Amino acid sequence: MFGPVIEGARVRLEPPRPEWSPTYQRWLADMEVTRYLVQRNPPSLRQEEELLEKVAEDPTRVVWGIVLKDGGKLIGVIGLDKIDWRLRDAESGIMIGDRSEWRHGHASEAMRLRTEYAFMELGLRKIWTGVDMPNVGSRRALEKAGYRQCGVMRRHFFVNGQWVDVWMAEIHREDWRRAREATCSAP
Repeated sequence: MFGPVIEGARVRLEPPRPEWSPTYQRWLADMEVTRYLVQRNPPSLRQEEELLEKVAEDPTRVVWGIVLKDGGKLIGVIGLDKIDWRLRDAESGIMIGDRSEWRHGHASEAMRLRTEYAFMELGLRKIWTGVDMPNVGSRRALEKAGYRQCGVMRRHFFVNGQWVDVWMAEIHREDWRRAREATCSAP
């Protein structure tokens, strides 16, 4: 399913639009953008459009485009995947596809918005993710958004000719709520 519009300070999460498919396709063809993704080969335009249709119907996924509030520029995609409605958890993922927008804090903000939606609207109790150890930027963004390490999967992913460890992280609803209350009550 597509997520609703969620406003942040600098970014807005919006439901994906069909006209964004060529942009997603271009990002997925960029080896620098996809170096830490499982998918390393770009889909055809038709495949990308079909994927958006499948996601819209899938009750175990929620996906958004990440758009800059100032100017409306599409810079990435974020979502929840493998939502388990019984266990009330989900895997999270993000891709800032526009390389000119890397290292500007957009990922952290988008992650915070996604996390709040997962806990406050979907009623999830935990969100988890895995990040290749060399992907320091994603790990930092997740930590800024409140995620904490819960394990390491050794030599789990093959990147640039070598096996790398995967940093596993999670955020629990009660930890997120405590951190949020502490931030709101700070002078």
